[in-house]
Amino acid sequence: MGPGPSTVPARILKAISSPTLGHLDPQYIGFMDETCDMIRQVYRTENALSFPVSGTGMAGMETIMVNLIEPGDEAIVMINGVFGSRMKEILTRCGASVHVVEVPWGQTFTKQQFADAVTQYPNAKLLGVVHAETSTGALQDLSGVGEIVHQAGMLFAVDAVTSLGGHDVRVDDWGIDAIYSGTQKCLSCPPGLSPVSFSPRALEAIDQRKAPAQSWYLDVSLLKNYYTGGGGRAYHHTAPINMVYALREALAIVLEEGLDARFERHRKMHLLLREGLQKLGLQYIPENSLHTLNCVAVPEGIDEAAIRKRLLTEFDIEIGGGLGVFAGKAWRIGLMGESAAEKNVLTLLAALEKCLP
Repeated sequence: MGPGPSTVPARILKAISSPTLGHLDPQYIGFMDETCDMIRQVYRTENALSFPVSGTGMAGMETIMVNLIEPGDEAIVMINGVFGSRMKEILTRCGASVHVVEVPWGQTFTKQQFADAVTQYPNAKLLGVVHAETSTGALQDLSGVGEIVHQAGMLFAVDAVTSLGGHDVRVDDWGIDAIYSGTQKCLSCPPGLSPVSFSPRALEAIDQRKAPAQSWYLDVSLLKNYYTGGGGRAYHHTAPINMVYALREALAIVLEEGLDARFERHRKMHLLLREGLQKLGLQYIPENSLHTLNCVAVPEGIDEAAIRKRLLTEFDIEIGGGLGVFAGKAWRIGLMGESAAEKNVLTLLAALEKCLP
């Protein structure tokens, strides 16, 4: 019940142990195509180029940035936690001039702040924001933001690592041009892949690059010939076959439950946990909280690490500590995918009641 990985169901563990096929085997290509189609469904998009990057969520972040940004480009990053700062770091390494719009950790951005940002930095090629900030538990409202960004002639890039499969993510409706997530959060799959999706507008920007992407391994202009090759597939790198088996099974579980039903389950578990934590005297830090990652303030005088250690050693429950400015001051409790269950919530609350003074 930490910030990830979440509990992996036996059904997915069984899938990952299936016999390994070659990455150009027709049967495997069929599995991969099914996986890409299911990625489109959970992202609620028609984007043809939606595929699993070989690497964790940060590989997805890097894939988007190294393909959309060239040295000398300008970019805007909205920062309210660790992962917005990481987005800035990667963009800087891509050679971009990065303009930062920042609010205190735990807060989110208003539509006016997005509008002001694109007005203040009109030459930016891309605006990036984190939908679900794992470090603070804050959920960013993205409705209408894509329109603001597109009217300014910019690309809209989004981090959905801790929201995909637990919160509604509407790539097409929200005008998102490039998005990435991770397998180990709300999809309840082992870590190792990053589902990404690129809009036609983003692909046009990639086609117009003056120079190849800085990373050969993550170069979308090469990767798309493997993932959308139709009758012929151009070999790029050996895909992580068994991880794709696992992701395919995880996405099937998500779609069998139904997206709306799954989001409602996460909402109900969040409310159950929230009520119990508040009865114990614990308060949430973000005003607009994620259902999937619950960030609560540690009471004054409490050794938060000692409580986490006791939860783990005595009750087999893992929760996360705070990052950055929240280090030593917050607990991050994950309710993601398989872990978002009533028995887990009630067990944690009972254990916390024993551990807290």
